[in-house]
Amino acid sequence: MKIILAPMEGLTDVHMRHILTQMAGQTGFDWCVTEFIRITQQLLLPKAFYHYCPELLTNGKTASGTPVHIQLLGSDPQLLAENAQRVVELGAPAIDLNFGCPAKSVNQHRGGAVLLEEPELVHQIVLAVRNAVPKQIPVSAKMRLGVNDRSKMVDNALAIESAGASWLTIHARTKADGYRPPAHWHELATIRQHVKLPMIANGDIDSVTNAQRCQQQSQCTDIMIGRAAVIQPYLIRALRGETYQLTWAQLLDWQRQFLQHMQQAVVNPLVVDSQQKWTEAGAVGRYKQWLGMLLQAWPEAQTLFQQIKKERSYSQIYQIVQQSA
Repeated sequence: MKIILAPMEGLTDVHMRHILTQMAGQTGFDWCVTEFIRITQQLLLPKAFYHYCPELLTNGKTASGTPVHIQLLGSDPQLLAENAQRVVELGAPAIDLNFGCPAKSVNQHRGGAVLLEEPELVHQIVLAVRNAVPKQIPVSAKMRLGVNDRSKMVDNALAIESAGASWLTIHARTKADGYRPPAHWHELATIRQHVKLPMIANGDIDSVTNAQRCQQQSQCTDIMIGRAAVIQPYLIRALRGETYQLTWAQLLDWQRQFLQHMQQAVVNPLVVDSQQKWTEAGAVGRYKQWLGMLLQAWPEAQTLFQQIKKERSYSQIYQIVQQSA
């Protein structure tokens, strides 16, 4: 069974990947995927790719050794191909193509899930990227079941397969479904009747029980986990069959390390860009975001959240976390 950490815009950045892949242990995630990099009008400079994936400077892996695949989003096959070629030259171990983002701001500019209305364009994009990068570099795609309905889900899967993709990840909802439950895992089994392409199931996998239900209904062995990995960092170990209990005290220490990692982020001399630099507001916002999500599974998080929710000082928040440990 392969387990992958999902790409989530504004959440699974380099700092979150750093912490979650370490917490997952030696047999944890098989790989993780960057937040999508939007490709619109030009060939991006290397610094843009380093911004989204500083791991390119460390052989395309996190500190724990987990490979980081680069996800691209756009609608221009040639432009996506050129950018894929460049980021592979920078050290990307694999390319993933986004046909799943449901955000209006993305879809209005012909990106993400809205492209599923055009299976032929989906095919052209995957084929162009596949032809642009070396054969040993995997090219995969992530899609939803459709835009407003599921009528083209098989057509899109066949389009991706025939273009030469290495595997296909499917979020078991349409764009219209958003993130509302339930995830329609059984539809992946329907798709599997038509394609031989390796498939990875995604959506609502938030417990060992649901992971097993997903595998049974989707007929997919491999799974991708998103928000549950952030809210329940112990879940990955449980899925691997480990007897492991994460205490709140241990999780507090990981939160402290998360804060430290953001502050200690170093701008590589090759990447001179103000966006690369650590900012206090950015670090504070990211930590509050994580702590706010932890409220869903950790009652102990409530007291800490009340203490820091109005704080704007990184040093003050760090001190509160340390004192809570």
